[in-house]
Amino acid sequence: MAGVIAKAIYPGSQGDGILSTMILGIISAFVGGSLFTLLRTGTLQITSAGADLTIPGILVAVLGTIVAIYIWGLIRISRNA
Repeated sequence: MAGVIAKAIYPGSQGDGILSTMILGIISAFVGGSLFTLLRTGTLQITSAGADLTIPGILVAVLGTIVAIYIWGLIRISRNA
């Protein structure tokens, strides 16, 4: 869900399919949740941001996905250059 929302928000065309969107959403939900936990508590734990299906959890997962899409775009540009 976070991957779909982030791709709708992120400008431009990413051109990836549904499977890559789902994988990106899952991975970035864990990255976003872990970073949010680190900022909130000061400890690094691997947690998912959207597992509780709360508004703040979904927002963190979507923000994590937007960052992941940006980083993935940078990687794709550097590989094509």
